[in-house]
Amino acid sequence: MALPRRDLILKYIVEYFIKTAAPVGSNTLIEQYDLPYSSATIRNEMMELEEEGFIEKTHTSSGRVPSTKGYRYYIEHLRQRDVDEEIKQQLAVILSEKSKSIDDVIKESCEILSHMTNLASIVLGPSADEEHLLSVQVIPLSENSATAVFVTDKGYVENKTFILPEHVDIKDVEKCVKIIQDRMRGTPISGLIEKMEASKEIITQHLKNNDAIYRAFAETFLKFATERISFFGTDNLLEQPEFNTDIEKLKRLVRLIENPKTMAEYLHANDDVEIFIGRDEEGKGFDDVSMVTTKIKISDDHEGRIALVGPTRMDYEKVMNALEYIQKQLNEFFARKDDDDGRK
Repeated sequence: MALPRRDLILKYIVEYFIKTAAPVGSNTLIEQYDLPYSSATIRNEMMELEEEGFIEKTHTSSGRVPSTKGYRYYIEHLRQRDVDEEIKQQLAVILSEKSKSIDDVIKESCEILSHMTNLASIVLGPSADEEHLLSVQVIPLSENSATAVFVTDKGYVENKTFILPEHVDIKDVEKCVKIIQDRMRGTPISGLIEKMEASKEIITQHLKNNDAIYRAFAETFLKFATERISFFGTDNLLEQPEFNTDIEKLKRLVRLIENPKTMAEYLHANDDVEIFIGRDEEGKGFDDVSMVTTKIKISDDHEGRIALVGPTRMDYEKVMNALEYIQKQLNEFFARKDDDDGRK
């Protein structure tokens, strides 16, 4: 169905600005999209779009750029719903390998998202209140080194490799691990540090009062207890003109997305894709930045969250279509995997 003239003009303003980062004028629209309207007609439509808050004038040009309201209208009413075939093919390859771990499936899916959209992607793991310590093991690597492996009931694994002081026997470390296992199994991850501190005296006794090993375990639990965030494609942000010409703006963006507390606030999305656009989040560091997030249902009680981050000028059509598609495919994949595991 043909779009009304004003919608068509808004659609082309958004898409031209996404492609070029340059403000758009009436003559540009005529030249680029071969519109069958006069320049005066297009200017009148643009004036009305500006009055209604869908586009705005920049300080440096007579052209117009989309506003937050304009982007949202484009996302909801004007974008096409076609998914890039390359995304479908690459994701199909990942999901065809049944032996892949959950972490690998999500990681490789995010790498596809970053590559295909030229944006940064983010994964937020489950909250430390939602999972519990399942097991602790120690693996000797040599006479003077070992790795401790910690596993949660959500399948998250953390490890810590440490050098054993000369007077510490690996058997003492194994005793320490057994104490931690017996006392802390089933403890919420958020409560591990407090419980570790309460067990410090008995643990260090078995380690001949050596604090070094105790600290190694405590540091791992501290890492466990913080929000777990993984990043992919952050170098893509350097290619965006909004950031490669303004280093301070790029630094603010990096600090923003690497802050676990801030990311946790924005990545607690509903089932549907959720969007944060630029000045929607004024005062929270999101100037000239958009984030599109969604929730991935890994099992009945385990969720992951993924997001794409880039300039407000990001290609919302490609981003939304890709994220919606990957969300649907991953949810179906993990549901089948959960059923298969339940039948075993």
